[in-house]
Amino acid sequence: MSQARIWTGSTTFTSGSSTPFGTFDSDSGFQTDAPRVASWCAKRLGYPIIDVELEGDNFFAVFEESVSEYSAQVNQFNIRNNLGSLEGQPTGSSYTGQSVQGSELMNIVGISEAYGNQANVGGRADIKSGSIDIKKGVQDYDLQALWGDVSESGERIDITKVFHEASPAIQRFFDPYSVSGQGTLNLVDEFGFGSFSPAAQFILMPLYEDLLRIQQIEMSDQIRKSAHTFNIVNNKIQIFPIPEKPYKYHFEYQVVKDVREKAAIINPNVVSDYSNIGYNFAQYLNINDVGKQWIRKYTLALAKEMLGAIREKYSSIPIPGSEVSLDGSALRAEAQTEKDNLIEQLRENLNEVSKKQRMENEAAMVDQQQTVMNKVPLAIYIG
Repeated sequence: MSQARIWTGSTTFTSGSSTPFGTFDSDSGFQTDAPRVASWCAKRLGYPIIDVELEGDNFFAVFEESVSEYSAQVNQFNIRNNLGSLEGQPTGSSYTGQSVQGSELMNIVGISEAYGNQANVGGRADIKSGSIDIKKGVQDYDLQALWGDVSESGERIDITKVFHEASPAIQRFFDPYSVSGQGTLNLVDEFGFGSFSPAAQFILMPLYEDLLRIQQIEMSDQIRKSAHTFNIVNNKIQIFPIPEKPYKYHFEYQVVKDVREKAAIINPNVVSDYSNIGYNFAQYLNINDVGKQWIRKYTLALAKEMLGAIREKYSSIPIPGSEVSLDGSALRAEAQTEKDNLIEQLRENLNEVSKKQRMENEAAMVDQQQTVMNKVPLAIYIG
C-alpha cells in the first residue's frame, strides 16, 4: 500500500503546472496568494496538530475553482442586470469590470415597430395603395385575385383600410365654400370682413393643429357622411349598397410576406442571449478584499470536501490494539453546507445592488422623506 501524501507545511506555486486550467496563473496577485491560501486552509483543517492528506497542488486546484466560481457568480448577476442594455451590441467585446450605462429602450422600440406593422401605425413594412373598378349592380369582388395576384405577383395581401373615393380632406380644409375648414376665414377676409371675424383667426396655430383638423374631417366623412359600407373576409369584399353606377374603390394594404419578414430583426454577430454576452473571468488582482475573503472561505470549503472524499474511502484504519475512525462523511456534509451558505450569501448581496432593487430602495427613501416632511409644521409669518 502506497504511503499517503501529507501536507508538509509549505508549498511553492509554479505557473503553468500547479493548477488544472491555468486560468489565473499569469495573474501576479494569484501567484502571490496561492501559497498563502494553501497554508491558511491547511491550518484551518488541523495542521500541524493532525495530518492533512492534501498537497500543495490540491490546494491550488480548489483555489483556482473558488476564484472561477466567484467570478462566475458575479458575471451571472451582471448578465441578468445588463443583458437588455447590451443586446444588439457586437460580440467579441468584454464587459468584465466595466460599468454599463443604458436602458432597454431599443428592445421596446423593436417591439413597438412589430406592433406598428399590425396596427397600421408604423413599423418597417410598406403600406401600399390600390384600387378596383366597381361595376354597376355588382357587390362582390376578390381583392386578392384582382390586385394581389396581378400587382404583387401572387403574394398574399392584407387589406388595412378601405375608403370610397372622395375629395381629400386637405382640399376641403382650404376650400372657401366649406364651413368645416380654414377656407371660411380666408373667404371672409377677402371681402374685407377679417377684422369682424372671430379673434381666433389671428392666432398662429402649430402644424399639428392643422393635421388634427384634417384628421377630424376625414373621420367625419367615414362615420357621418359616407353612405357606403363593406364587409371583407379573406380579401373578398362585399359592398353596400348595391352600386348604381361605375366608380373606383380605393384601399390600402400590406404584403403579408413583407410584414412577416420585417416583423423580426435578425442581426448576426451581436449579443443575443445569455450565452454570447462578453463577460469573462475577472482578474484576481482586481478583486477587492471583500471578494477575496469570500474566495478564501470557499477554498476552505472545497478543500474540506476533497479531504472528506479522501478520508471517506476508509471509514477507519487499524492501529496497534485498536482502530481510528475517520471523519470523511462529516467533513463532506460540513463542506456542502458551507458552500451552499456562501453561494446564497453572495447572491443575496448581489441582488441587493441590482438596478431594479436600487430603484425600489430610492423610491422607498423618497416616500419616507415625504412622510417625514409632512410632519414638519409650516412656518407662521406675522406682519
